[in-house]
Amino acid sequence: MTDLFAPLQSLKQGHWFKLICGASFQHLPAVRSLTLAYTLAGADCIDVAADPAVIAAAQAALQVARGLTRDAQERGFGYKGNLPFLMVSLNDGEDPHFRKAEFNATDCPTDCPRPCERICPAQAIVFNPIKDDFSGVISQKCYGCGRCIPICPYDIIYTSSYMSTPGAIAPLVMSTGVDAVEIHTKVGRLAEFQRLWQAISPWVDKLKVVAISCPDGEGMVDYLRALYDLITPCPSTLIWQTDGRPMSGDIGDGTTLAAVKLAQKVLAAKLSGYVQLAGGTNSYTVAKLKAMGLLQREAERQRGRGVEWNSYFPPSPHPPLPPSISGVAYGSYARVLLSPILEQLENKEVSNTSVKATVRLEDEPELLWQAVGLAHSLVSQLKSQQER
Repeated sequence: MTDLFAPLQSLKQGHWFKLICGASFQHLPAVRSLTLAYTLAGADCIDVAADPAVIAAAQAALQVARGLTRDAQERGFGYKGNLPFLMVSLNDGEDPHFRKAEFNATDCPTDCPRPCERICPAQAIVFNPIKDDFSGVISQKCYGCGRCIPICPYDIIYTSSYMSTPGAIAPLVMSTGVDAVEIHTKVGRLAEFQRLWQAISPWVDKLKVVAISCPDGEGMVDYLRALYDLITPCPSTLIWQTDGRPMSGDIGDGTTLAAVKLAQKVLAAKLSGYVQLAGGTNSYTVAKLKAMGLLQREAERQRGRGVEWNSYFPPSPHPPLPPSISGVAYGSYARVLLSPILEQLENKEVSNTSVKATVRLEDEPELLWQAVGLAHSLVSQLKSQQER
């Protein structure tokens, strides 16, 4: 594995930034716009659904970004012309990232206050009073956060989950030109993980990164060690994604604490590979990591000052070196941050013509650079650490 790839350098230097478009998010215009904005803002990786149409939308945005390199640099953004890695998410079993909300809108009482519509961060629930027009969940926009389920006064919202089919994954990885895969797993699913790994292993040497995402649970560290033994030797760079509170980063600052706590647990296990946060990450995350000395530069500084690190780890006869996080992945918070721009694009589609036509972000320069500015406000929090 060469270090010539800029994203891998970001991993080594501790400022890897990943955008999570959503493992179930299939709204192609939004995926394209998010990919374009965050690429121009300096992201290292774009994680999308393992859907050929979604992958193609992201790839199209990457090519547009390449042509806007000079414009981005002149505006002071982080993009230097090096394309981020394109990653697809896979699952070895039931997982909240791989589900969609569903309900029959005709079952909704007319006097229902519709809290589901208000709480949906993806604006995927609509009620259209026009006769015969669509009401319900816009499947392509739903990314499975599940917030609408407990809030429904009539308990009629449910979810449908789906799994990656191992036989279909290998051709997808091989033929679409993705750079990385992320496998979502769970403690106790070693056999299921092994089947999935066997399906993609013949092509792993074509990948630059393999990420494993696992929520906390009893025996998690032992499970991760078993996964490592199973995939070794792995020619790709390995990332352990600590999924604290999935799809919750836009709720509030406190959601990031679960991701940080889980990352500390994985760091203490001293697994081979890089550790990257996810699940509840937001604008508070980098400040929290810095305050705890968990960013690479800050870890080096505190080590130089003789800071006691055992407060973060159980007693050990061999105290660990100062641990550090190699990167942060942002999902719901990163998407919601750009939602005002995406909504304006959709409104332009409606107003520009009687026949709805897609308005691309790059065709609206004012909105484009507003979107990149918003994305950069998040990316720069992590990237600025490398300069200090």
